[in-house]
Amino acid sequence: MSVSPLNRIIIATRESRLALWQAEHVKARLESALPACRVELLGMTTRGDQILDRPLANVGGKGLFVKELEAALLDGRADIAVHSMKDVPMVMGEEFTLACVMARETPFDAFVSSRYASLDDMPPGAVVGTSSLRRESQIHAQYPFLAVTSLRGNLDTRLRKLDEGQFDAIILAAAGLRRLGLESRIRAVLPAEVSLPAAGQGALGIECLASRGDLVASLQNLADPDTAACVAAERALSRALAGSCETPLGAYAEIRAGRVWLRGFVALPDGSRVVRGAHEGEPAQAEALGRALADDLLAQGAKDVLAKLA
Repeated sequence: MSVSPLNRIIIATRESRLALWQAEHVKARLESALPACRVELLGMTTRGDQILDRPLANVGGKGLFVKELEAALLDGRADIAVHSMKDVPMVMGEEFTLACVMARETPFDAFVSSRYASLDDMPPGAVVGTSSLRRESQIHAQYPFLAVTSLRGNLDTRLRKLDEGQFDAIILAAAGLRRLGLESRIRAVLPAEVSLPAAGQGALGIECLASRGDLVASLQNLADPDTAACVAAERALSRALAGSCETPLGAYAEIRAGRVWLRGFVALPDGSRVVRGAHEGEPAQAEALGRALADDLLAQGAKDVLAKLA
């Protein structure tokens, strides 16, 4: 079936500086791939941007960052929404589809501090800020002498709070800092062995209505198959374990010699129990790979950990 050429695409985006950078990046890619198509941005403020005085885990999770954007898709104000894949709920409404996953920026976490060069350099009682139970559990497990406190706000707000002395260090996604030209703020990039990333971290995804086959076809120009396979495995693992902001869970896959190597963990927030595992398989079987690793983690004791989090 032939698909009519698109002449206009409206992108729904959050209005934070990083979200706008991501939307502008997609806009530029679309304009290059579809020169006859006019691409516009629809800036929006989400509940996740508005509620800054409580941890995400206490107010509904990262789905708060996408609900308003999805409403714009449903009522026709926008055609697509651009998301950081780590913010996309693991179960999407059947009326939506993840049309495209783009090539990944670095997936790792960054240590940011004006006082210390790394987590290893921090003295007992030093305060680390993070919005993530995933990061918090891993810090507690490996650096039990450090204090971990909640850090909310957009990227610039978090850096300002650090510079004001509210924290001795903060942990952020390295991808966001690099995308905004703030790589100089990174004192150290934390390897996966220290801080296993969140499912989808560093990757951008484009969402649209499942009924928009014309958009899905056109967006394949922006897709990256390797990143898509890795993110699919990570999300399948997280989905099988009911992963959310309330669950300290990491999932990170990479392509090695043409195969997907997936690592994952689930933990208690205080780091007192961490269940880890790894699996590898073919990219075409990425989702099955994620489910298989989830089964392994559950058999190793993740079921007990999840029961305590319920």
